[in-house]
This record gives sequence, C-alpha cells and structure tokens, in this order.
Amino acid sequence: MSAIPGRALHYVFKIGDRAKNAFFFRQILGMTVLRHEEFKEGCDAACNGPYDNRWSKTMVGYGPESSYFVIELTYNYGVSSYEMGNDFAGVTIHSKDILSRAAEHSYPVTQVAGREGSLLTSPDGYKFYVIDQPSAGSDPVQSVELNVSNLKNSRKYWHNLLQMRVLEESEGSLRLSYGGEQASLQITQIAEPLNRAKAYGRIAFAIPAAKQPPLQEAVKAAGGTILTPLITLDTPGKATVSVVILGDPDGHEICFVDEEGFGPLSQVEPDGSQRLDKYIEKDPFQQK
Repeated sequence: MSAIPGRALHYVFKIGDRAKNAFFFRQILGMTVLRHEEFKEGCDAACNGPYDNRWSKTMVGYGPESSYFVIELTYNYGVSSYEMGNDFAGVTIHSKDILSRAAEHSYPVTQVAGREGSLLTSPDGYKFYVIDQPSAGSDPVQSVELNVSNLKNSRKYWHNLLQMRVLEESEGSLRLSYGGEQASLQITQIAEPLNRAKAYGRIAFAIPAAKQPPLQEAVKAAGGTILTPLITLDTPGKATVSVVILGDPDGHEICFVDEEGFGPLSQVEPDGSQRLDKYIEKDPFQQK
C-alpha cells in the first residue's frame, strides 16, 4: 500500500445535555457552531454509538473543518449521561482568551501536577488542557490525546499500519501526524487496565477515496479490527460520503472518510448555531 495522504478532521464526544455543552464550547472555549444535523434513526456506521434512535450531530471549532480540527458533539435523544472510562486523555488548546472567559463565568479551572496547562472539564467530563499562549499556527487545537495499554503495539498500528508520521517519542508516549500544521495525535501508555466504558469516542481522518479500499485490505491482512467495512452514508440534503471504521489494539475507533465527499458535506452552515438552539429549546427530554 502506498503512502496515505491523511488529514485530521475531528474527535467525537457523546454528550448528555446540549444546553450545558453549547454554553461550554461557545462561551468558555470560544468555539463556533459550524453545522448542526438532526437524524431520525441510528447511523449505519454507529456514528452515534450503539443506539438506534433519534440523534443529532453538532460540529464546533475555531474555523471550517477544511483547515481546522473540530469537535463533533453527538447527542442521543433520551440519554442524559454516559459512563466515563479512561481511554480519552484530553484535548490541548493554545489560547490567550479561554482562561479569562472561564474566570468571567466562574467556570472551574484546575491544575494537574506534572501537566502543562490549565484543566477545564466539559459538562460530560471530557478534559481540555489550555496553554495560556497564542497558537503557533492558525488552529488553536494542538493535539488530541488517547490512552493505550501497550505503546509498542500502538506504535506498530498507528505508525506502521496507518502510516502516521512519528513527531515525538518518549518512553511512555508518542505523538503522530499525517503532516502539515494539523492537530497531532498523542498516545500515552497507562498502567491501569484500559476502560472505554460507554462514553468512548471516535477520531476521524480524511483520505482520498482511492486510498480507502487498499487501507481496508491492509488492515484486514494484518489481522486488524474493521468495525464497519467500507460503506456509503447519506446526510439528508447533503453530500454522500464513504467511510471505513477501524478499531486499534485498544478498541479506539478510527473513521477514514473520503476527502472528495467530505469536503462538500463539511461546509459551514451560517445558521448552525441558531438551528442548535432551536432544537435545544424544543427537546422533549430536556425541557426546563
């Protein structure tokens, strides 16, 4: 298989209260709602987890997904919370504004021994480490960190099989990227057993459609886990994309979507924030 020209897109969080999360991501982190989509039934690629019900997807970030790493907030109607595991370690953001906004709104900020930056925790328990300095590049989101049980095995998978370039390496962690100024993936080995629980997420990358079949075959030949074989997914009124969903040695979910379809699908909706607020207001499960 020839080299993969990949691009980091987003990480998926399952959330239990859209109103609280809308406040945190917009008012505290300072992100913008890029688009909001509603679905009447579950996703064929388990995009919303193992739930066959009405759900929504809200993309938030500091700029369009064509050049920024963003966050996907997945909400399953009627599910108010998810059991947190220890698989997700955090998102690192460089910003001179977040901590002042947190102080203005009396939002809790803590320090973690041996960890750079200030910790803000989302309403559902996801960790965000804020480095109080301007971003070196255009995107404030610097990295996404996942915990693993065996760094050696994870290195073979992410570097050798998925062909991500190693940027930094130490005894207990690894930082990888497909190149450019995109957000990097940090992988850290932990001593305790890895538990993905119910709140487990998914990281997504875009690659050319022509690279998806050979990637799937390479993973299959290596005995890797294919959670969802190459499939096409429709979003009502929008572009159709093809995706293959993989599972790394610890079960972390990885989505590879075709760049050609995802470009049109991920266009910013000028009314995304208003649409999110409208559905929050009329949500029968979260009426105040």
